[in-house]
Amino acid sequence: MIVAARAVKIHPADDVAVAVQALIAGDELMVEGERVVLADDVPAGHKLALRPLARGQTVVKYGFPIGAATAPIACGAWVHSHNLKTCLEGVLEYTYEPADVRVGAQHAAPLRAPTFMGYRRPNGRVGTRNEVWILNTVGCVNHAAERIAREGAARFQGRIDGVYTFSHPYGCGQLGDDLRNTQRALAGLLRHPNAGGVLVLGLGCENNQMDALLELAGSVDRDRLRFFNSQDVTDEVDAGLEALGQLVAAMTGDQREECPASDLILGHKCGGSDGLSGITANPLAGRIADRLTTLGGGVILTEVPEMFGAERALMSRAVDETVFQATVALINDFKAYFLRHGQPIYENPSPGNIAGGLTTLEEKSLGAIQKGGQAPVTQVLRYGEPAATRAGGLALLESPGNDGVSSTALVASGATLLLFTTGRGTPLGFPVPTLKVSSNTAIAAKKPHWIDFDAGALLDGAATMDQLADDLFTLILDVASGRALANNEKHGYREIAIWKEGVTL
Repeated sequence: MIVAARAVKIHPADDVAVAVQALIAGDELMVEGERVVLADDVPAGHKLALRPLARGQTVVKYGFPIGAATAPIACGAWVHSHNLKTCLEGVLEYTYEPADVRVGAQHAAPLRAPTFMGYRRPNGRVGTRNEVWILNTVGCVNHAAERIAREGAARFQGRIDGVYTFSHPYGCGQLGDDLRNTQRALAGLLRHPNAGGVLVLGLGCENNQMDALLELAGSVDRDRLRFFNSQDVTDEVDAGLEALGQLVAAMTGDQREECPASDLILGHKCGGSDGLSGITANPLAGRIADRLTTLGGGVILTEVPEMFGAERALMSRAVDETVFQATVALINDFKAYFLRHGQPIYENPSPGNIAGGLTTLEEKSLGAIQKGGQAPVTQVLRYGEPAATRAGGLALLESPGNDGVSSTALVASGATLLLFTTGRGTPLGFPVPTLKVSSNTAIAAKKPHWIDFDAGALLDGAATMDQLADDLFTLILDVASGRALANNEKHGYREIAIWKEGVTL
């Protein structure tokens, strides 16, 4: 990547550069030693042409095509939706063409592997928090669960890391895929290592029956689990507080212990991306992915629609043909899901992305997958499926791009800390520590209560990518150890969203 004073060219083959700040028509820039005169105003994060482009010509960014010109584009012209369109099509066939993937080529494993202080569970998984989670089988008991959590948090303050409940509107008249998705998400949360104890609160008459949910969750330490249906007790709040007391007593002896960084599972997510996300925050997350997988840890990448147009780059990193074929099925099944509902596959980026400078889905996807670095793809997970422990590498997870649904899916599959990159900012937080990494310094300065780490310092000249990666990895270990809190924890932003795609009665 070549950084100019006011614009960035990401790859030597690129036809466009990205404005680091708002540029004015007539401005003169030096980009990679060549003089460019701006033909148009170009907003920050948007693209400018580095050479004349003919109508129909493929336009390259990140070293890959991001679309085709719909009109002649002059050197120095603004390149966006008025003169660039997607070239993507529907369901495709793919050939296994493995790349020479050597995880951590940029970062040799250190002589002494870094560690964090985590909670090691009997099943071998390691949590970054020791909390009680209250999970509802059905939305009818949301407020009862919230009251139990509020009173329990006050009663047991200081004895554990907290008591939290995660409201949702589902579980009653759901059928088919909808019901299965609700159960998969809740089962994943139920067995999560950040929950030292879990109370499952039901109503009794819902489709999401307690027995089926507990069976789906699999082997769970019954000493750390309590459950009941509210219709079966006289006072559900009193019963819930009694159950919490039993769970807290069982958790009393839990202590943090030194664990290798390989015990971490990170979930990488982007939301509210802008034209700088693929230059700063997402590549920074990719550096973290490479560093952690070099150490033997795991990273989960999701948002399948934001792999469209960049999927071949991921497929080439599959560790074997079985993982490759699973990746092909993941991509094409998601395209088929769009088509079943009569929706265009490539109706993306979002309005916020477009305002931030992203024009086509190819461009958005090529920037988004940089969160996975160069790590080999070792697993493909369906929605709610747990990541394998000690598998290492990059796992691809089935989930839509929606921030709430995809982040919840990452947690349900076992991520114990999230890296959430953003160019426009969001207050969203999830059941685990959610570190927000800004693509630009402006949003970090404007929203310090949202943003945990500023990757925009790369373009400000305040730090190199290696320095940022060192600092962010240190922050991750500090948060994982409980020595620091993520902003979502400080300000109480914890929620879930469940993928709804089926029938409700």
